[in-house]
Amino acid sequence: MAARSLFLALTRNANKRVPFRSISSTSEAVHPEAIINTSHESEDEEEEKDDLKSRIFRLRLPKRSVTNVLQKWVDEGRKITASDLRSISIDLRRSHRYKHALEISEWMVSNEDEYQVSDSDYALRIDLMTKVFGVDAAERYFEGLPPSAKTSETYTALLHSYAALKLTEKAEQLFERIKGANLSLTAITYNELMTLYMSVGQLEKVSVIVQELKSKNVAPDLFMYNLWVSSCAAALNMDEVRRILDEMSIDLSCNESWIRYIKLAKIYITSSHLVNSDSNSLVESEKVITQRELITYDFLVILYGGLGNKVKLDQIWKSLRMTGQKMTGRNYVCILSSYLMLGHLKEVGEIIDEWKQSATSEFNGSLCDKLVEAFKENGLTDKATRFLVVLSEKGCDLTDELR
Repeated sequence: MAARSLFLALTRNANKRVPFRSISSTSEAVHPEAIINTSHESEDEEEEKDDLKSRIFRLRLPKRSVTNVLQKWVDEGRKITASDLRSISIDLRRSHRYKHALEISEWMVSNEDEYQVSDSDYALRIDLMTKVFGVDAAERYFEGLPPSAKTSETYTALLHSYAALKLTEKAEQLFERIKGANLSLTAITYNELMTLYMSVGQLEKVSVIVQELKSKNVAPDLFMYNLWVSSCAAALNMDEVRRILDEMSIDLSCNESWIRYIKLAKIYITSSHLVNSDSNSLVESEKVITQRELITYDFLVILYGGLGNKVKLDQIWKSLRMTGQKMTGRNYVCILSSYLMLGHLKEVGEIIDEWKQSATSEFNGSLCDKLVEAFKENGLTDKATRFLVVLSEKGCDLTDELR
């Protein structure tokens, strides 16, 4: 069926892989001050507090200085621990107050002897500098680090910045430097490059990175498997998807969350059989899957399309468009396949119009051809025919084979 042939690319959103955000957190733009206000029971209670975190959060505007607040706290004879700073920084990043979080990072680095700055602190600073000043500033900061601070974490942080901005050439060059540095790597570094390849449509390179990871005896993680499965499914290689799922099940690292993922992934390659089945237990299991495991909206679109849940499908598609991320042909084909499977041709026509008019994603007739072929191959000839009619009505160019 079409759904099993069109389980498509997992990209950051996660912006973005780090931090990962849930569907609910990205479906609506939230002003930082709104987040701040909801973290306190009332404005009056907030004003009454006089701990360091409250003072910092009362700054509100980015132009106001966290450094001044920290210095005043110290001048009052109060102590600031590294744990305090890291905790406040986490809350600031959750509220998208990156400039203030960067000031805390600067304070820690400026007082390195006192706070024993870790590799993770340096890596976080690279990420924050990218968000506040741009990737060029982050790059200069990284290059200026002493050799002892150029670790797998800081290299990976810069690689993440390149990947998030889809700077493929820079990312590949940095990856070669990483390999030449003889560092002890984890799957996270490889995942960054795989995520980049997924986002720019270079699916064939994902498997190459997986093989390199294996050759270095680096332990795979669930995120790596998820990207690998997605790249093969997007290339319509469902036999390889099944093989990877089987490999996952015998991996010594396989745990309960992996097993849940395997069960859900198998929904996509058998989803037409679930439309009229009792699948409540599987739907319930989705609720406990983290956003790190269900990386993108495409993943959920195919799931709920297979389960026949149009209401949820509408919500997820709306959320995806509200993220502000650049839409790809794979995003459109994914939602088209789900609505087609459910027989909602009105929505299919609307999405085709939206795709054709999109300023960020050129209409790709070849992907529509693949969708038609996938429906036919899986015995859904009637839906394929109806889709062709809609394409024709919308003035889409068809190949000679599909006319």
